[in-house]
Order: sequence, then C-alpha cells, then structure tokens
Amino acid sequence: MDASFVVSGFAVGLLVGMTGVGGGSLMTPLLTLLFGVSPAVAVGTDLAFASITKGVGTVTHRLRGTVHWDIVRRLCIGALPAAVLASFWLKHFGTLSQDIGQIIRYMIAGSVLLTVVALLFKRKMLAWITAHPERQLQGKSLATATIVSGAVLGVLVTISSIGAGAIGATLLVMLYPRLTPAEVAGTDIAYAVPLTAIAAVGHWWLGSIDWNLLLALLVGSLPGITLGAYVARAVPEKLLRGLLALTLVTVAFKLIKS
Repeated sequence: MDASFVVSGFAVGLLVGMTGVGGGSLMTPLLTLLFGVSPAVAVGTDLAFASITKGVGTVTHRLRGTVHWDIVRRLCIGALPAAVLASFWLKHFGTLSQDIGQIIRYMIAGSVLLTVVALLFKRKMLAWITAHPERQLQGKSLATATIVSGAVLGVLVTISSIGAGAIGATLLVMLYPRLTPAEVAGTDIAYAVPLTAIAAVGHWWLGSIDWNLLLALLVGSLPGITLGAYVARAVPEKLLRGLLALTLVTVAFKLIKS
C-alpha cells in the first residue's frame, strides 16, 4: 500500500469533513495531476470510493430522519438510466484511449468549475429564490425538473465522478428551498449512493478501477473525514471556502492545459 495515497486520502477527507464539498472534485484531479493516474482510472476508483463512504453517510442521515425519499426517487429516475447510458458510451468509445482520456479530463475540469460556482454562490442563489417565491416550481414542473437534474448529474458523475456533492446540493437548494441544510445533505447523499454504485459497476466492467488504490484512499480518508468534522467549527467558513474555490479553479485550468 502506497503511503502517499493514504496521506492524500487523509488530506482530501479532512477537507471534505471541514467544508462538505464532495470528495470527487478534490480526489479525481489530485490523482490525475499529482500522481499521473489516467483520467478513466481516477474516475472509476473515486466512484467506488464514493459509493462506500456515501453509503455510510446515508445510514446516519436515515436514522436522523433527514432524507426525503420522494426527492431521492425522482433524482434516481433521471440519474440511474443516464449513468448506464454513459457507461455504454464509454465502453463503445474506449475509456483508456488517449482521445477519450482527454475528453474525460475536460469533463473533470468543467465539473470542478461548476463545483466552484456552487461553492461560492449557493447562498446568493438561495436568497434570490426565497425572495421570488413566484419563480419556484410546483407540482409536475418541479418533478420534471428534478428528474432532468438527476439525468444531468448521472452523466456528469459517470464521466467525471464529480457532481453528486456541491453541484447536486445546489440544485436541491434551488428546486426545494424549504429543505433544511441537514435535509439537503441527507437527500443529496442518499440519491448519490445508487448513482455512484451503478457508475462504479460500469467502470469495473470497463476495467478502470484500481482496487489497491481504492483501499489506500479509504484507509486515509475515513479518519480524515472524522477529524475534519470536529475541526470545522474552529475554521472561518468563508475563508476556507474561498481558499478551496481558488484551489479548484487552479486545478481546473491545469487540467485543461495539460
């Protein structure tokens, strides 16, 4: 087991615990840029990693009653078929080819930038939608928008492993502004479990999961997430999120240029 992967898993877990930002937006670019892992293998391994860690989180949120299963069902109606179709697309074109690897790299960069937008402007978007209740979707329109959002997230997550965290949570806030932060987090994690699991199975089928790497990341990240959750209150949230956003923007541009 490579100690550098364990340390990286711990560092990412620490940041996830402190900020709540999805590990994919941090882990996948780190594996690709710092360790030279191929984009397809980085995505596949991170999806397997996410399905395990989010599964543990879902159990906790279910016990606390902070999961809205009707919203989870709508998201999954869109996300799960989209994940399957995206996996077949990757299989058809070949995930390990150089051209597809570059496309995946661009998808990762784009998803990272979307995460930055979600990170910086989620509160402003929530304030706007709260101030304009007439713009809030209701009934069938809300259900349709939720399913479509799930489909978009399903494609993003399968191809880049990014989207089920900050982006998904931001979409939930915009569509369901009455949810509490705990309900947003619980619902976002719950729908992400079957999505990341199906996407991970797809990448296993494609041969793009490194199981030794996955074990090393889990060994480092689980204590990191726990510690980060305890330390979070001691660090100014605005400062931490600003530094994290700057880091992610830098990572995105490096992915595009490399």
